[in-house]
Parts: sequence; C-alpha cells; structure tokens
Amino acid sequence: MRLGVLDIGSNTVHLLLVDAHPGGRPVPFASHKKPLQLVAYLDEDGSISREGQDELVGFVGEAREFASGHDAEDFLAFCTSAIREAGNGSEVLARVREETGVDLQELSGDQEAAVTFQAVRRWYGWGAESILNLDIGGGSFEMAMGTDELPEVALSVPLGAGRLTRDWLRGDPPSAKSVKELRRYIRATLREAVPQFAHLGSPHLVAGTSKTFRSLARIAGAAPSAAGPFVRRELRLEDLKLWTKRLAAMSVKDRINLDGVSELRAPQVLAGALVAECALELFDVPSMDICPWALREGLLLRRFDAKMFEADEPLPGVGVGHIQLDSARRLSLPGGA
Repeated sequence: MRLGVLDIGSNTVHLLLVDAHPGGRPVPFASHKKPLQLVAYLDEDGSISREGQDELVGFVGEAREFASGHDAEDFLAFCTSAIREAGNGSEVLARVREETGVDLQELSGDQEAAVTFQAVRRWYGWGAESILNLDIGGGSFEMAMGTDELPEVALSVPLGAGRLTRDWLRGDPPSAKSVKELRRYIRATLREAVPQFAHLGSPHLVAGTSKTFRSLARIAGAAPSAAGPFVRRELRLEDLKLWTKRLAAMSVKDRINLDGVSELRAPQVLAGALVAECALELFDVPSMDICPWALREGLLLRRFDAKMFEADEPLPGVGVGHIQLDSARRLSLPGGA
C-alpha cells in the first residue's frame, strides 16, 4: 500500500509518500515539501498571521492533491510546536480542516519524543539495548530513553534551533556576549531535564535525529546524504566543540558554503550546535550516531503496525506482500479522494 504522512514543522512543511505492506520496510516513493517558517509569521501576541495561515492552507491543499494524484491509500497529517504553541493554534487547525478537508493532528512534545524514539528503536533493533535519542527541531528539543519499543522517559524542552536563534542570537555574526548568554540559558534548562534520566543508567547507544544533527555531522566530516541511509554517520563531541566555536564567528553567508548547511538552516545551525554540545556534555557521552529515521517514519511505522492487525490474515507468514487489507477499514484521503 502507499501511505502519505504530512509533517507541519517549524521550518518546513513536508509530505512523504512511502510504499510498504504490513510487516514490510517502508520504501520512500515521492515527497513534496516547501520551506515555511511559521514563526516568521507570528504577531506580537504569538498568533500566526493571516498571511502565514494562507501559506499553510495553500500547501496543505497541494499536499492533499499530490497524495491523491499519486494513488495514496492512506493519509496522516500532523503538526508540532509551530502550531501547538501559537496563540491561535486551534483556530488555524479549524481553518485548515474547513478549507482543505485535512484534519491536522496536534502532537505534544512528549509524543514527538516517544514516536521518534520508536523509529530509532526499529532502525537499530533490540541489539542496541538501551537507547538515548536526541532530536533538535525548530521550536523544541526532544529527549527519550529506554530499552523497549517505547521510551521509559520522554521529554520536550523549548530549545529548538529556530526559537533560540530568534530570541537570543541577534547580529550577523552574533556577539560573543549573546552566545555566552545563550549557552548559560541552554545549560540551565537542560540541568533541570537531564537528571530525570539518571535512574536509567548509561545508554548503550546515543542517537541523534533531525536535520540539525545531520547538518552538524556533515560539517564535522560525516558522509553526505548521497551516500545513502545505510552509511554510519557519527558526531563526536570533540569535533562539535571545535565547530561550535567556528560557527559563532561565521556570518550566515559563510555558513551557507559549508557542506550540509542549506540557506534555510544556516541562521539556526549555531543555536543547534550549542544545544547539541551542552546535551552531550550533560549526558556525559563522547559521541552519537545519526539515525536516518525520525518522527515521520515513527508515525508511518505505527500506522503500518495497526494495518497488520486489520488485515484479513492477522498473523501472516513469509512473504506478506500478498495480504489484502480490509478496504472498509482503510482511512480514506480527506474529502473522499
């Protein structure tokens, strides 16, 4: 079956279509995305402006048509901190539903952390034992740890790279004073969060998800995305500290020339590096692996798991690609497509 998942993030809006069957590995089929920093459309009271809403509604409509035009049989749509924390978030969701027929599901920060952790667990398997996963978004920073399919502790704190850049790092490049003050704020915030993981002991594997971690790893010498998802990518604290200092002295224009840094992410990569550096220090880990699966894949996996038990053969054997799903139980595309 072909399933679409629409992710309304803080920096981009992204539709991913994948092909898979219950029990099968999701294989990307096509994607449709657009840079859309909803935080740039916030009014003084923290509400998304009419212009920002128009941009969002327009893309959601495009995504729905894209999914329908590519024969998607199922469609998930969700939003994270960009809308969750907006002053008029509920009104924006209602307008999207009314004008596009798409019901955006609002995820809490803890839910983001837990679903992303599940994708990481599936990627590395049970052999990884205890996993600590870190994810830097545009508006929030998620942490999750455990030995099972779902984490034992999942937390979200307001340390997203976009948010911190907007609130703390003015100037290009930012002043040494502003960088120092941001470091202090990040450390104070994480010092309250990290001890909540102490009873779980030291993780066997530390993973990083999100574009920010991928960019930082690429800057530090990891393989490019063109090398494929199965190449191991690592980000070492030693390298991160060096690059954080370099990024603090660079203008946005200079950062764009770095491998793995897009024009959209260039202003935010320093804030992301500061969060990553502090997190690795406080968790006392020297390095982390970069996991190619994250929140979108976690939601897809959960949906396919549900489909497994909706199938006519709930306990299939070898070669499950032949399973015929009960069409009466399928989720239709919004609007009956």
